[in-house]
Amino acid sequence: MTVYFIGAGIGGIDYLTIKAHRIICDAEVIIYDALIDTQILDIAPITSLKICVGKRGGKVSTPQATINDLLVQYAKQYHTVIRLKSGDPAIFGRINSELDTLQCIDTDIQFIPGISSALAAPLLAGIMLTEKDDSRCLTIVTAHNINLLNWSILSQIDTLVILMGGKNLSLIIQQLQLYGRSPNFPIAIIKNGGSPQQQTWKGTLSDIVEKTLNISLSPCIIVIGNVIKNEK
Repeated sequence: MTVYFIGAGIGGIDYLTIKAHRIICDAEVIIYDALIDTQILDIAPITSLKICVGKRGGKVSTPQATINDLLVQYAKQYHTVIRLKSGDPAIFGRINSELDTLQCIDTDIQFIPGISSALAAPLLAGIMLTEKDDSRCLTIVTAHNINLLNWSILSQIDTLVILMGGKNLSLIIQQLQLYGRSPNFPIAIIKNGGSPQQQTWKGTLSDIVEKTLNISLSPCIIVIGNVIKNEK
């Protein structure tokens, strides 16, 4: 029995690794998150169980305890169980509780990396995150709870990438300026990175909220830094 934690990448099936593709083709059970492209599910055997446990802000979500129970239940019954997550499972994938739960049964656990939107979405928008003249430091954070972040430090980072920050965009900008960032500092927002619906807005801390007013930004990646000026 093996439970595979697989990263589905940033969008369509083209962004899967070859190894992930091979394992999904043999899957008996796939427990998958939101944002998983249906083309990826379609390559699994028609007899496989496909269970959506996606979590989206502001919508009804599957409790983590239920996800844990499902993993244990199916890992006991099937040889190939896949926990499919968007991006890379280890980048804000919140898998520790799932791993802890699986320790109670005799099953093998394997990890298959995926392409994280934190790195890929900016590149697809023409933003080079570590341009040598403008970025000596790259930091990736989640803004799921902005009160837990140290904004006095983050405001000094050359290139800041923020996940899950669309809903809190105004508060993020407020905190950055409170700790010294200029209103003219560059910012970009990439929505649906890697999909045909990808959209990008570029501006400054002073005007990006107005540029995206009344637009639902989720799911998005926020990039803050001078590298936005030097896109190729």
